[in-house]
Amino acid sequence: MNRTFEEDLDKLRTRIIRMGSLVEEQVEFALKALQEGNLELARIVTERDDKVDKLDLKIDKQCQRIFALNQPVASDLRLLLAALKINNELERIGDMASNIAESVVKYPDIVPMAKQLDFTRISDAVFTMLKSSIDSFINNDPELAAHVLPSDSTIETMRSSIQAALIDVMSKDSAAVAPGAYLLLILRNLERMADHATNIAENVIFLVQAKLVRHHTVNEDGIDFNQSITERPIASEGD
Repeated sequence: MNRTFEEDLDKLRTRIIRMGSLVEEQVEFALKALQEGNLELARIVTERDDKVDKLDLKIDKQCQRIFALNQPVASDLRLLLAALKINNELERIGDMASNIAESVVKYPDIVPMAKQLDFTRISDAVFTMLKSSIDSFINNDPELAAHVLPSDSTIETMRSSIQAALIDVMSKDSAAVAPGAYLLLILRNLERMADHATNIAENVIFLVQAKLVRHHTVNEDGIDFNQSITERPIASEGD
């Protein structure tokens, strides 16, 4: 591998880490704005969404450039493929953080209702998933990535419970319908964030262990690779 190629890969990895840190902070600020009614934090999130988009484009263009000028194989090819997918997942999570922040700015009345329905429980769980998935990439840690996967079903259970309680409140109080509608959208954004965090974790496993993990069977300790119905190793350079 030539030195320029190595430098390009290092720069790509650094940019993905920077993207992850930026999006993690965007989510943290958006959820804190929702929990506290902090309009200043919410505005920071919406203003920085353009920064997320620009970094997303830089990473995409860099991946395209590396593919065009080199012939990556094995682990280098996995890094490029994982980088493209993880970057896409992070950009979408950034959009959802911006959506939540915009809702707080436009309709501050959602804050007390969110507190009443304990949105903190699901938002903290989603943030933990996201942080763990990003950390698993930074540290090349497939075990941490595997432990993210079962949390997706936990988030779904939380979402269903809070949604049912929210709909009940809306059905009994017409004044709750407008803020409740915004909160239903926020619940959907939180659920989708968890889905994207799961996708990031799956791509880390692909990157580090050369295993495709989809429609996985999991238990409370993480993914069971021996029973996963779609797991298969990626061929090495010599195969």
